[in-house]
Amino acid sequence: MLLQRYRDSQRLNHWLIVLLFLCAGLSGLAFFHPSLFFLSNLFGGGPWTRVLHPYMGLGMVIAFAFLAARMWRDNLWIDADSQWMRQSPTMITGAGKEGVQPAAKYNAGQKIVFWVMVVTLTILLVTGFMFWHAWFPEGNILMRRIAVLLHAASAAILILTIIIHVYAAIWVKGSFRAMTRGTVTDTWAAHHHPLWHKEVKERPRA
Repeated sequence: MLLQRYRDSQRLNHWLIVLLFLCAGLSGLAFFHPSLFFLSNLFGGGPWTRVLHPYMGLGMVIAFAFLAARMWRDNLWIDADSQWMRQSPTMITGAGKEGVQPAAKYNAGQKIVFWVMVVTLTILLVTGFMFWHAWFPEGNILMRRIAVLLHAASAAILILTIIIHVYAAIWVKGSFRAMTRGTVTDTWAAHHHPLWHKEVKERPRA
């Protein structure tokens, strides 16, 4: 039996964010260090990369804002999440999986990823505007340098977070299909997200 986890619109939104993240991330890395400048060739060279990067970043933030508006309630911290965090080492090591506290639609790890994305994308948006020369040519040099530093640090944290997010999706067998087909098996839901599974089962049929 299959359970719907994501609607088509949510999955399209998610993959749009993925596409814009890759574009914004690769174009940003091109300016992070001279050894990575070759990545600018993916976007037509240095000048074009500099022009396109902020627009792709802005597009990613806007796309994520739409997704976050629909998901933030499911990512609020609950008591079960604190217990999940305390017992998560047993899940990672493979010992005592049965003792892991039940998770709702999203477990504590997924919620941390969500809120890290909210914070880092907000910082990237604000700092990006502070040195977007095409629209804001004037400004305090010191503030711009601080903004560049915060922008780079936030981008690094975001990239590492996304790597962990992708690894976890691959590691937990059956998770990836949720964002490709929109459904998960009844067994998967009962095992990994029993609180959400119970809620879905008790929900009145349309």
